[in-house]
Amino acid sequence: MVLGCTLAIAALLLGGSAAHAETVQYVALAQSVDQVLSNIRSWIMGILAGVALVFLTIGGLRYLMASNDPGEIEKAKGAFKAAGIGFGLAALAPLVVEILKTIVGGV
Repeated sequence: MVLGCTLAIAALLLGGSAAHAETVQYVALAQSVDQVLSNIRSWIMGILAGVALVFLTIGGLRYLMASNDPGEIEKAKGAFKAAGIGFGLAALAPLVVEILKTIVGGV
């Protein structure tokens, strides 16, 4: 039985075609500086909105679990404030990228 399994595995390994390596070409994803800055804008907006959403969730959970504790309610309000700042910065990301475009000479 062991000899049969060994022969079957050997036949599978030796019967296959030889592996060959293919050449890989790296293609630049961005064609211009404008495209790079637009990609940066998208990443900044996504990251800031994601972090702000986490703070909004934390603030909501803190507020729900505060049970009339003034200290916890203040912490929840602070998390809501941080979420608002994060969403505001995410909304301003396109403006920042437009300023960068004018600085580096892109139109």
